[in-house]
Amino acid sequence: MKKLFITAVILSSAVLVKAQTGLSKDWFQNVNLSGYVISEYQYSGQDGITPHDKFSLRLVRLSLDGKIAKQFYFKIQTQLNGTPGSASGPRIVDAFLEWQKYDFAKIKVGQFKRAFTFENPIAPIEQGFIGYSTPISKFAGFEDRNNEHSSNGRDVGIQLQGDFLKNSCGRNLLHYQVAVYNGQGTNTTDIDNKKDLIGGFWIMPIKGLRLGTFGWSGTYARKDAITKSITSLDRNRYAFSGEYIKNDWTFRSEYIHSEGKAFKEESESNTNINEALGDQADGWYMSAIAPIQKDICHVKARYSCYRPDNTWANSNNQYEVGVDYIFYKKVKAQLDYVRVNDRSLAKPNYNMIDCQVSVSF
Repeated sequence: MKKLFITAVILSSAVLVKAQTGLSKDWFQNVNLSGYVISEYQYSGQDGITPHDKFSLRLVRLSLDGKIAKQFYFKIQTQLNGTPGSASGPRIVDAFLEWQKYDFAKIKVGQFKRAFTFENPIAPIEQGFIGYSTPISKFAGFEDRNNEHSSNGRDVGIQLQGDFLKNSCGRNLLHYQVAVYNGQGTNTTDIDNKKDLIGGFWIMPIKGLRLGTFGWSGTYARKDAITKSITSLDRNRYAFSGEYIKNDWTFRSEYIHSEGKAFKEESESNTNINEALGDQADGWYMSAIAPIQKDICHVKARYSCYRPDNTWANSNNQYEVGVDYIFYKKVKAQLDYVRVNDRSLAKPNYNMIDCQVSVSF
């Protein structure tokens, strides 16, 4: 927590320096200090868990971003809540610099979102539902299937991306992105001297519509705490994605397939492999958000399916409906109901109710 506090002070000081020095005015533009808080109440009827309901701070984040010399974009984002010392506790979330001189070739270096799926890059406060869909959580690095520590869909690396082929209206029709990462998640160095390669490509034939595909080839590794031997597990994935956003309507659907085994426990010093899980998994989701009153109130629905061993016998199916209301663009309240059918449990069917209030600044 002390390190995060120091980081927050540095971020604030940077803004003050920017406002007070001529050098900053020449080199730094549009520097913003921003953040958000998401508070949550959640009830779960899952058998055997304690407690069944709880209040919590889901996320508290603070970020500084802006331009340098008119062609570099930077962002530093910290998470302030969570248990200190744990992988999900206070930590650096984003820390990157991107050269943006050319729209068709932007280069990003640092720690940032993995270039995988449409949903992963969406900020939690804008995502719209109780949380990211289960397939995204399991295959993009939130609560990864292979038991990688929670990395919020991020890793450390370098990325090249761009948009090109403009139509008569000046809108780009094609986008590509390719990145090389350590493969170990956030705030962690490489272990097995192997890198993850992730790429994506999509077309935008009409305004608001994206149709894309993604690929991921790499490994996730751990070092035994006693013998110091390294165990690397393959992580090869692909996704097909579709999205349409227009006039405050949102439709999105993605299918993801994963090949590669998983470690048995989340502890990064434990190299035991979960042999029961196998090396094949897949999942998909379909979601829709419709405005009752544009930019103010919405109703929403989502179905997601995650199959940890590529079979229906242990599939996790979630049916979600909800509503949200936005106050003054800075305060949002949302209520979601989820019916869960998790066939890996002795009692597979249960209900969840989730209420979130978010404030941004």
